[in-house]
Amino acid sequence: MITVPRSPDLRHVVVGCGGLGAAAAYWLARAVGGRALVLERDTLGGDGQDPARVLRYAQHRDADAALAREAYATWRDVERVSGQTLVTETGGLIIEDAGPRRSLGERAAVADRHDVDFELLDARAVARRWPQFRLAGTEEALYQRRTGVVDAARADATHVALARGHGAEIREHSPVRALRPTAGHVEVVLDDEVIRAERVVVAAGAGTNEVLDGLVDPLPLTVRREQVTSFATPNLLDFSPARFPVFTWHGTDTVHGFPVDGEVVTKLGHEAATDARRRHEFLSAHVPGFLGPERHTRTRLATVPADQHHVVDTLPGEPRVSVGVGARDAFTFASLIGRILAELATTGASRRPIGSFALDRPALAAAA
Repeated sequence: MITVPRSPDLRHVVVGCGGLGAAAAYWLARAVGGRALVLERDTLGGDGQDPARVLRYAQHRDADAALAREAYATWRDVERVSGQTLVTETGGLIIEDAGPRRSLGERAAVADRHDVDFELLDARAVARRWPQFRLAGTEEALYQRRTGVVDAARADATHVALARGHGAEIREHSPVRALRPTAGHVEVVLDDEVIRAERVVVAAGAGTNEVLDGLVDPLPLTVRREQVTSFATPNLLDFSPARFPVFTWHGTDTVHGFPVDGEVVTKLGHEAATDARRRHEFLSAHVPGFLGPERHTRTRLATVPADQHHVVDTLPGEPRVSVGVGARDAFTFASLIGRILAELATTGASRRPIGSFALDRPALAAAA
């Protein structure tokens, strides 16, 4: 382990300013003020992705479930200090319409272990409570009332604004080409400058391996591509957040439905290969009132570890560099993971249970 004396002339650098990076920027700036420097290779908020993300209280893994309460509390803290509304709780359904329902049983078991309230519903109970659905009668569902929607674009912008308010410097169009640890600091290499950093947080998404080249074996990362199609439904009251939940439907295709929140449209998340005909067939059969004139389809990209689990850790042998990569339902934990990364950068450790998110975990090595 390398021990580095603290120096007031060294910066704390965050590489990447997406969901995790923007959150890390805020929580780090709260701790070190103007010594925080954030380097984003592109334009802030310029990816054009759809901002709606599912916020889940009932998780399918124990490691995530152990952090869910604090993840929600962290979002509320950010809302409190910013005066912004980032989270809308709508309740959430996970519906399965065929085959073995192992995911519902597994999620229910995890919820039980972590004292999360939920309901298991048959098709008649779902249709009775939410008549917007048209069901065949063989479906089963899990309902959790605290599920909702977080506006990712608004959350990122809020984290960035709060970071600047605490004195952080945020630079756009500043790709990091390499990190070079030395005895007294970490050199952050840009195209036309080398920055001396006391600690570095890497939250670079698809660019993670490029930034970490030479410091660690390449991480097995995959880019997931989903599209979100918006419909100008005329049935605004029926699909308002107070009357209609976020839903995930597992069947021939897996889709995610969002009520009218923010934009005056309903939204359907689906695999990029799903064509318009199949989207309309699914909605016509199962949620007909959801439909309206199709407004736009946006692509959502997410870089995730191959074992579908977060990475939140310091580099083995180089604790001055910490790394964050989100996984499934990652935006539920975005602000909390940023907070943990800031802890690793300022204290070298976190009191939160992040052992399952280690860089050297066997499952990640096997996936590599």
